[in-house]
Amino acid sequence: MKLSCLKSFYRNLPPIILAVSLFSLYLVTLAPDITWANGGSDGGDLITAAATGGIAHPTGYPLYLLIARLFQFLPLGTLAFRTNLMSALFTVLGAVLVYELVMRSSSQQKETYPWPAGLAAGYAFGMAPLVWSQAVITEVYALQAFFILLILYFYTQKAPIEFAAQKRMDYWRGLLLGLAMGNHITTMFLALPALILGSVHQKADVSGAAQRWFDKIRLDNAALRRQLTWFGIGLSIYLILPLRALAQPPVNWGNPVTLERFWWLVSGQLYRSYYLQVSLDGFWEQFQAWAALLSKQFGLPGLVLGLLGLIVFGRVSRLHILTTWTALVFSIFAVFYRSVDSYVYLIPLFISFAIWIGMGVAGLTREISQKNSALGLVFGLLLAGYFLGGVVINFRQVDASHDARAEVFGREVLSTAPENALIFAKGDQAIFAVWYFHFALKERPDLVVIATDLLHFEWYQETLQSTYPLLVLPEPFPWPATIEAANPALPVCSVENTGVAEIECVE
Repeated sequence: MKLSCLKSFYRNLPPIILAVSLFSLYLVTLAPDITWANGGSDGGDLITAAATGGIAHPTGYPLYLLIARLFQFLPLGTLAFRTNLMSALFTVLGAVLVYELVMRSSSQQKETYPWPAGLAAGYAFGMAPLVWSQAVITEVYALQAFFILLILYFYTQKAPIEFAAQKRMDYWRGLLLGLAMGNHITTMFLALPALILGSVHQKADVSGAAQRWFDKIRLDNAALRRQLTWFGIGLSIYLILPLRALAQPPVNWGNPVTLERFWWLVSGQLYRSYYLQVSLDGFWEQFQAWAALLSKQFGLPGLVLGLLGLIVFGRVSRLHILTTWTALVFSIFAVFYRSVDSYVYLIPLFISFAIWIGMGVAGLTREISQKNSALGLVFGLLLAGYFLGGVVINFRQVDASHDARAEVFGREVLSTAPENALIFAKGDQAIFAVWYFHFALKERPDLVVIATDLLHFEWYQETLQSTYPLLVLPEPFPWPATIEAANPALPVCSVENTGVAEIECVE
């Protein structure tokens, strides 16, 4: 019994070391409050929507808001800190899943020392500067990375022999896909290949003849139907959005109480101008940026190891197919989606590359261990240490622990504004920071906060009217000047962040 417990401890020690070391680094660099670091200006919107039972910017992110609200009940730090902590935890869990995926792949190859390869892959993912940057702020991408890895983990798992167990796996797989889309709609890129791979089984080999991998499989239509059914059940989490809207929260993007508004929200129509906006001339520029960002995550040794894992040491399997598809489809999307933060959509590519790095390390250590077992172990540990060493290079770049710009801005606005003032906020940074203090923290309830960038939306006018019943909104077009004229007794402040806080108040 003691020997069994000791073996279990040593088997679980590497992922525990991985999780504890990454979580410690994330805590040190975690933003203590609302932040603009690492492109995190949307954090104020997400935190406030979660705290007030509201709806965040398109596509609504219903699952994220539910989980974020649970974290906000933790008795730790500020409301924003608790939500930032959520990103750190799910990134750590994602790194552990990377470790487990590589370990599973290596065990099939009968590696002598597979765990250094798992550590190298886990650190390659967790220490990648873009991944790390999203782990220390409030954003949806840490949770999305976790769900993508969870999909890879469950959809590359060997199907159980018992039929009842197979059915349960189909339920969980379909539910997982649907819920993942409830966090980020781009998970749909994985849905079709995952559903197909999750519905194929190996044919019984009655001939004994050598067959190619794809000649050995058959499609199980019943399994596909089960997964599609539970996929729909998971996807139904989006129905939470109109239910939230009925409560008329102060952050209520789209006010999706009609089918048209619901579709506007969940389909991201607000951002349709960003789709497919790359010309042939601009494509080469985007591709160079893609290559440079990939190189920055792992360095030249990491790129070589990843390519070795993909091309040389990789074998045709569900994991090989899904990681290749993930890398390809999200790269294409990031290149052709021209938003200012389109680079974050490359995180799924980095997930695939980290797994390939683990395969490359496993393959090299296997070759070396065949000649000298101890040397193979040392070599694997050195490669794991290389990726952990990224902390030295990337620490300052991703550190959000000292960024107080958003907090200072929000508090300055609320302390400067006269009593009962109209606050016209312009730009995401200004709007979301003021929302956080005014709605989430319930400070300065006497103020009327108006997002000028949203005034042309009918749903936003309705939200303003329900939030501030005494506010007079002129028809048909309530612009700042007309609102000011219709409410002459109220002082007016205009706020914006242009690198410096711009606050102008007239009583």
